[in-house]
Amino acid sequence: MGILEKMRLDGKKGFVTGAARGIGKASARALCQAGADIAIVDLDISEAEKTAALLAEETGKDVFAIPCDCTKPDQVSAMIDRILARYGRLDIAHCNAGICINAPAEEMTYEQWTKVIDCNLNGVFLTNQAAGRVMLRQGSGSIINTASMSGHIVNVPQPQCAYNASKAAVIMLTKSFAVEWATRGVRVNSVSPGYIGTELILNAPHLKALIDQWNSMAPMRRLGKPEELASIIVYLAGDTSTFTTGSDFVIDGAFTCF
Repeated sequence: MGILEKMRLDGKKGFVTGAARGIGKASARALCQAGADIAIVDLDISEAEKTAALLAEETGKDVFAIPCDCTKPDQVSAMIDRILARYGRLDIAHCNAGICINAPAEEMTYEQWTKVIDCNLNGVFLTNQAAGRVMLRQGSGSIINTASMSGHIVNVPQPQCAYNASKAAVIMLTKSFAVEWATRGVRVNSVSPGYIGTELILNAPHLKALIDQWNSMAPMRRLGKPEELASIIVYLAGDTSTFTTGSDFVIDGAFTCF
C-alpha cells in the first residue's frame, strides 16, 4: 500500500468532542473527508445536529450527533456505548472539548478554577480512559488530545492561569497514557494550537483589540484557521503515524519560537 492510500481513513470509526463548531468541527470535517465515520459530540446538541447533518451531506459519511458533558463519567460511558452500538468499533478519538476563563489569578474564584480544570483536564482523562478501554480490547486505536500553545507559554496580556495549567497537564497526561499503552496498539498524541480564528473568536467584538495585539506579536502576523489544523489530525488518526505516540505537535505559526 502506498503512502497516499495509507493516509486514507476509509472504514475507520471515531468521535470528536466539542465538534459542533470551531476546531472540533474542522477536525470532524477533515476526518470525514479522509473516509472516516465520525460522531459529533457536544454539549450543544442542537448545533451538533446541524454540524452532523452538514458533514453527512458534504461527505456522504455516517455522521451523527451525541449530547455529552465530558466531565460526567456516566455521560461519557453512554456516549461510547452509543458509538459502539452504531459503528461496532472505535478507531479514532479526538478529545477536543475545552473552555477558557480569563480572570486575574488573585481574583479567580475556586469555582472558576475548578470549572476550567474539570472540563479541560478531567474531561480529557475521562474520554481518553473510556476510548482507550475500547481500543485496548481491539488492540488498536488513535487518541488525539487538543492541548494548546498555552501549555508551553504564559499568554499575554489576558490572564488565564487555569487554562494554561490545564493545557500543560493535558500534554503530560497524553504522554502518560501513551507510555502505558505503547505496546498494546493504542497511540495517544496531542496537538497544541496557537491562536485560531474560529467563528466564535472572530465574531466577538470585545476580542478585536486582543486579536490585534496577538497578531502584532505573531511572526506570521495573523491568526491560524481551524482547517490549518486538519492535516495533523488526519495524520495522527491514520496508518502513516504508527510510530508516533506521546508527542505534542505545536501548530502556532511560530508564535512560541521566541
